[in-house]
Amino acid sequence: MYTIHIENLKLKAVIGLLDFERTNSQTVIADCMIDYVREDDTFIDYAIVAKMIEEMLKKGEYFLIEDALDEIILAIKDTFFTIRSITLKLSKPEILANCTVSVKKTIIY
Repeated sequence: MYTIHIENLKLKAVIGLLDFERTNSQTVIADCMIDYVREDDTFIDYAIVAKMIEEMLKKGEYFLIEDALDEIILAIKDTFFTIRSITLKLSKPEILANCTVSVKKTIIY
């Protein structure tokens, strides 16, 4: 079993329920951990995973972080069939003045 880590993937995206979150992009940080089995010549291209996360967050304009997590995890799993577990954490470091807010989801297949 192998594990890929994508850490501190920073981007600007529209995500959230509040009025100002719907009209202004904010910094979002993604951290992803994928456990997978390498079969024959198959592998997981971490550059593709990072690009998928970034593109989906930018295009999705999600209201809830939880909805973004569900959709992104499903897309990654559908792309790479050798995944055994995936953890994705999305953080909004600027939404509150004195802390970073994050939501994390783990799926085991």
